[in-house]
Amino acid sequence: MPFSLRPVQDRDAPALNALHASVGWPRRSDAGWRWLLNHTARIEAEAPAGWLLIDETGEPRGYTGNLVQRFWRGDDALYGASGYSIVVQPPARGHSRMLLRAFAEQPGMFARYTFNANPKSSPLFPRHGLNPWPTRTHALKLAWRLDTVTCAAGRLWREVDRRAPQLVDLRHERFLNRRLMDHGPLVLPAGVAVLSDLNDRSQFGDFWNALRSEGRIIAERSPAAIRWRLSDPDRTIEPLVLAFNRGDAITGYAMAMMAKANVIEPPVLEILDLVAFRDEPRAVPALAQALLTNARALGATKVRIQVVNEVLLRQLGPLAASARREGGWGHCHVHFQPGVEGSESWTPTPFDGDYQMCLRPVPLDAAVSERAA
Repeated sequence: MPFSLRPVQDRDAPALNALHASVGWPRRSDAGWRWLLNHTARIEAEAPAGWLLIDETGEPRGYTGNLVQRFWRGDDALYGASGYSIVVQPPARGHSRMLLRAFAEQPGMFARYTFNANPKSSPLFPRHGLNPWPTRTHALKLAWRLDTVTCAAGRLWREVDRRAPQLVDLRHERFLNRRLMDHGPLVLPAGVAVLSDLNDRSQFGDFWNALRSEGRIIAERSPAAIRWRLSDPDRTIEPLVLAFNRGDAITGYAMAMMAKANVIEPPVLEILDLVAFRDEPRAVPALAQALLTNARALGATKVRIQVVNEVLLRQLGPLAASARREGGWGHCHVHFQPGVEGSESWTPTPFDGDYQMCLRPVPLDAAVSERAA
């Protein structure tokens, strides 16, 4: 059967949801797809929002998303693209190469990458010039367990689903708790505060300008970029954004969100971003400790960061040593455009990838029912 590709459009939201549902991945509202597909950086770069794999009858049989972000190297703007949600239905098995080729060969990007490859898809990327990177941390995820009993129960249910999926009731959300809806005030260490002012001329704006001036390649974290992140129409629980302050200046910040991978997984506080000035030794451990201190009260069974780099590992210090090592396969792959100066200075976090866009939000309607029970 012949297949062809075409760029994704807003009107494809029902097809995208059907493809995601076919593999058990989260679906989005129409507004959520418009938010994701029409990001300003993608439009500026004149890049596709993704590609659909079409069969001879015109039916979508596969998809890959194309998340384009603006990066900076000092005052020079660059664009990078993260491939996400690669889905190929059984009638099109073997044609994922068409989607990966379209993504890997698109022009105008200093890097084409994925930081969220699963064990099955990971071996495909080197065939298209995307190689495991960062060199020492491409297979590493850090996780801190807070509720070992519930985490163990989640592993048990995963095994049940693997061996006897008919025993898993997909209508029943497990491991919800009332803290997801009703938690007390945060307990924050000295220097750490909730970041609420994201105006362009705020202290966070000053932090971003100073961070960019360090000269490394870095994904844009301007107040406008963070406001866009926080405006996801499909969010159910507001992401937690914290700042580390030294005097009147912000010298580091963190963003985290509650997520629940599926009906049988416990809720996890996912660290989406954790970054500080290179010469700031206190910010990263203080911010990470603040998230660990409050996570259980927020309803999480563990805290996890799914993309790490060597600078971040050094900044975390003993906290990194106390974390459980997850992953183990190369979930981070990249192809750098030849001749782009400073590529080796890029120190990615989950913010640079697709984690916020692909994580399943906690289903609040089910959480409300749990609270009322």
